[in-house]
Amino acid sequence: MPQGRARFDTTQWSLVLAAAGPGGSAAQRGLAALCEAYWYPLYAYVRRQGYGSDEAQDLTQAFFARLLDKQYVRDARRDRGRFRSFLLASMQHFLQNTRAYDRADKRGGGVSPLPLAFDDAEHRYTREPADTQTPETVFDRRWALTVLDRVLARLRREAVAAGKRREFDQMKHCLTGEAGDMGYRKIGAAIGMSEGAVKVAVHRLRRRYRTFLRQEISSTLHTGTDVDDEIRHLFRALSVS
Repeated sequence: MPQGRARFDTTQWSLVLAAAGPGGSAAQRGLAALCEAYWYPLYAYVRRQGYGSDEAQDLTQAFFARLLDKQYVRDARRDRGRFRSFLLASMQHFLQNTRAYDRADKRGGGVSPLPLAFDDAEHRYTREPADTQTPETVFDRRWALTVLDRVLARLRREAVAAGKRREFDQMKHCLTGEAGDMGYRKIGAAIGMSEGAVKVAVHRLRRRYRTFLRQEISSTLHTGTDVDDEIRHLFRALSVS
């Protein structure tokens, strides 16, 4: 099994839940991997709650310190099954009790449980549209965009490994819509392929994109039965303006 696929399997929410329990080190490692992948939507949620950048950083880091240390994953409701829902509900509970923690404790006792790129996070947050969306709406939208970013990154890694980085960089824009004949012709001219060959390659890329999207979403669910519903939720979140 390819190394990338093995890593994907070890970070599935279903496996985290299955391994949860006293001394569940496997569950804790899996949870840490998922949190590292999906922490930014929570940071955006905290910022939209009205906290400043520095305080949002403290709170986000402290949240993960407690989440990983206390093994809260054992309290996750398996019948709900969504890592997205578990993470947001846990943060909401944490913020409700945040006044009980002093600043030193907020920083996790000086220990950073995850390597979170807060400088980049604030830059990304300042580019968010200045609208009246609720913190929950912002969280869902950021979650959806994070899923798509991870899928695109995985596609790119696969293309690079196959020696097709240039082709991918030219064709990736076709994933979100039809390029049209002129677009295919222009792409082909840039990478030395015929228009027909580009159309076939784009079709394969889109099929691969759909496969990776389902896998990425499945990794955040307890069972695979809710994948289609979660995909619909993802795209609804992206359509909210």
